This record gives sequence, C-alpha cells and structure tokens, in this order.
Amino acid sequence: MFNRFLFVCVLVLASLTFMACGDASSVDENAIFVNVGPEPETLDPTLNSSIDGSIYISHAFEGLIARDEKNKAVAGMAKSWDVSADGMKYTFHLKDDILWSDGKPVVAGDFVYAWRRAVDPLVASEYSYQMEVLKNAKAIIEGEMPIDALGVVAIDDKTLEVSLESPTAYFLELASSITYLPVREDIVNKYGSDWTLNPETYISNGAFIMSERRTDDKIVMIKNTNYYGKDSVVADKIVFVLMDNATGSVAGVKEGSLHFAKNPPPQDIPLLQEEGILKIAPYIGTYYYSLNTTNKTIEDARVRKALSLAIDRNYIVEKVTQSGQKPAGAWVPNGISDVKNDFRANGGDYISVNQADYEKNIEEAKTLMAEAGYPNGEGFPVIEFKSQAGNHLITFEAIQQMWKDVLNIDSRVVTEESAVFSISKYRKDFTIAHGLWVGDYNDPMTFMALFTSTSPQNTAAYANPEYDKLIETASFSGDNKLRMKAMHDAEALLFRDTVLIPLYFYTEAIVVNPKLKDVVYDGLATHKFTYAYIEK
Repeated sequence: MFNRFLFVCVLVLASLTFMACGDASSVDENAIFVNVGPEPETLDPTLNSSIDGSIYISHAFEGLIARDEKNKAVAGMAKSWDVSADGMKYTFHLKDDILWSDGKPVVAGDFVYAWRRAVDPLVASEYSYQMEVLKNAKAIIEGEMPIDALGVVAIDDKTLEVSLESPTAYFLELASSITYLPVREDIVNKYGSDWTLNPETYISNGAFIMSERRTDDKIVMIKNTNYYGKDSVVADKIVFVLMDNATGSVAGVKEGSLHFAKNPPPQDIPLLQEEGILKIAPYIGTYYYSLNTTNKTIEDARVRKALSLAIDRNYIVEKVTQSGQKPAGAWVPNGISDVKNDFRANGGDYISVNQADYEKNIEEAKTLMAEAGYPNGEGFPVIEFKSQAGNHLITFEAIQQMWKDVLNIDSRVVTEESAVFSISKYRKDFTIAHGLWVGDYNDPMTFMALFTSTSPQNTAAYANPEYDKLIETASFSGDNKLRMKAMHDAEALLFRDTVLIPLYFYTEAIVVNPKLKDVVYDGLATHKFTYAYIEK
C-alpha cells in the first residue's frame, strides 16, 4: 500500500539535504560536489577498509606507483625502480621534488614507517595480509618477529630497498594500493588516532589537501600546491558531501547541489537512464552474502548450499538491481586477468546461472535441506540477516521470499548503522550478512586472499589448511601458470564448502550531472576527480 506519510517524509528529508548542500553553482562554481557515502570509519591509509574511504584517501595521498588520467599504473613518488634477476628485490628511486603538504620532503623512511605500521599486530590493520608478500611480513603479523624485520629498508632518503618472500608477479599493482601509501611518523605519534580528523594534522603527499572537515557533513579538498604534479591537476576543489540517503543524493544531482552520487535507488534506475543522468561504470567487484560458518543455524554446509541454490540470480539483476549486473555463479568476477584471457571465463561457474537450470537448482536445494534434517523446512530456525539500511534491504526482500517459497523457511532482518555493522562482521556476530568486495589490484589474489584462515576480512570464519596452502603457493610462486591453477583450485574449495553466496558481479550505477567531465572511472571503485571539471 502507498504510504503517504513516508513519501512526505522522504520529500522533506531530500529538501533538507538540498538546503544543507546548497546549489553547487551558487556556492562555489569551481568546486565539484560529490557524494560517495556517509561519514567514513577512517581516513587513515593503514586502517582503511572501505571503498568510500579509499576514494577520499587516494585524492590526498600517493604511493610509489600512481594511476594516471587513463587509470594506468605509472611512476608516482618513485621516478624509477630496479628489479633483481631473481625477482626477489625491488629498489625504488624517489623523485627529487616530492613534498608533504606541510612542505617537508617525502623520504624513503616514510614508506618504511608506514609499511611497518601496516604489519604491526598492535595496529591491527584489516589489510595487513596485503603486505604478506614482503619478507617476514607474515611472521611479524602473527607476532613471531619484530616489525623492524620487515623486508623494507631506506638506503638513503631517496632510495627504498624492498625484499620479497618470493617473486611476486603483481607486486607493482600491490604497491599502488591504499595500504602501501606513506604516512608521517611524527604526525601519527603526536596526534594518535585523531590525526585524520582536521586539516591541520591531516598531512598528505598527494594531489589534494584537506581544507575543511565537518563530521557527518562534508570533507573539502583543494589542490595541493606542494604536489610535484600540480600542473596536471585540473580540479581546484572537491567537496565530498557525507550522507547515506539515496533519494536525497539523486535529487541533489537533479537540483544542482551535487555533481556525482553513487548508489541510486534501484527502482529509480530506468527513469534515470531515460533522463540521461545515469552512468553504468565498470566495477571489478562481487556482491555476495557472507556466511558465518561457525553459526549453529547454518553450520551444516548442505544448508548453506541449499540457501544459495534457492536464489534466482537472474530475477535479482533483471527485476531488482536493474543496473546491468551479471548473475554470479562464482567468486572472482570478470575483468581479472589469468595466464591467458579472463580468470572467470577460464574458470566457469560453480553454480549454474542459466535460467533454464533454475528448476534443477531448486530440486537440489530441497534435497539438501531434507538430507540436513529439514524436509520442507520443518524444524528449521528463523534465519537472521544482518544489514545496513538502504538498497541492501530491497535485494534481501526478494531473496527472503525465494527462501520462503522454495525451502519454506523464515528469516528476519536486523539493521545496523555502518560502523556497527562492520564491527559485527569482524567479530562474527551475525548469521548471514551482505558483503561487497571490489578488487584492490588486477590479480585474482585480491579476491582469493580474503578467505585464508589468518585474513581479518574472512568474515565466514573459514579455516581450511588445504585452502591456505593453495593461496600460499599462489602468493609466493614466480610461475604464473602454477599460481593461477592454485587459485582456480582454491576457488573450487570455496564452493565445495559453500563459504559464501555470490549474487552478482557488479557494475556501478552512478548519477552524474551532465556538466561534470573527465572523471576517471575505476573498475576497482576508486574513482578519481583529479582531472575533472565542470563545463560552463
């Protein structure tokens, strides 16, 4: 039934949003107004684990390797590098004219500090596993060695020597990721966890500096005049508007208070396409349901597989999300390279997403539930689905009905705000929860490493020595054929044990003001506004 009260409330909330943001053209005609999410959990490169946080951070910081206006990996803080014959050692030579935003030189020791901090067990970075290709990193993360044993040494202020555990084909891709960014030791030591909270202490080395920050309102960044590449930076000012209101953000783009907004309401997408303000951007990501394998309700792998098979993924992408997503029958999405061609194309599906096979999936799901002791859902407890509010609930409502229709089981939703939800998943305080993983670099490892027994991102609590061994082989082998085979074998284990429920491979629906030009759309979701401008 149409809820007139709710409709009025939405309109009022949207109106308040416009009033808060103002008209972008009237407030600052040179600023680009962007909404990619609510208040971030952190702006610390070492501690960040979110997509929106990555977008903010990537505008303020730059690593040894950067990405240009065509999104290609290029020299960043490093002007060149040498690789040893055995592939075990990289020697980076830093540019001469690189400065922090407060005017101090960026030196090799800044990278040493930041990388040691990332593997420090006391810091507990969720992305510490990305450093495990570095010599001794894994032992340090596990508390078995001191942090100064890490394979990174400042030979002098302009020379950084990096030692690896073994040849790593994707190391330069890794070096361009957020976790590998430099951080200033003196700033972190002086201000502690508060160093990211205001412009005076958020010292960065990238194309932009923070000029203003208001919690739950906005983060303002302006061009960094100390940045070596400032002449190539087009945008003068970026205002990141912090809100989690899909309806309000769409209205903001239409009214002029925003130029760019992510995650419009799925039901609005067809109309937005007709209006010409919707962009479907490439996105190397998988939307999935995380399964807490230690939770008693779903500890039986047959139950987990039945829940997965009962979902009509074609219906989800065609009738619910409606943004060009592809039904996912596996974990690693399209767009990730293999030895030859595409990893997903070579690996195929573990769950048939052919619509003609859905009836077979249903019959297998019913059989599995009966074998697990719940014929026609009899005696099965109510499943709790934990989620943030917003579009995630729309998708779950469709799946909730499928589980009821196919398996005759009931489920309920528990919603939490973003920061609490992240903690719940980290602490395994859930039964089933939504998840989204977007690659940090172009290699299957960016997806496969999540489910090792030591990964902080392993919300499924999956612990399989065989899987760990395969990922170790893929991580430390210089033979690309061997490492890709290991990752295909590891992915097969994830589906043998039903560790997750993949729903669809992402595209990203973005509402964009037609006047906004030259945004660099990143398939890894870290969109850049460095070269963007507002057409007059």
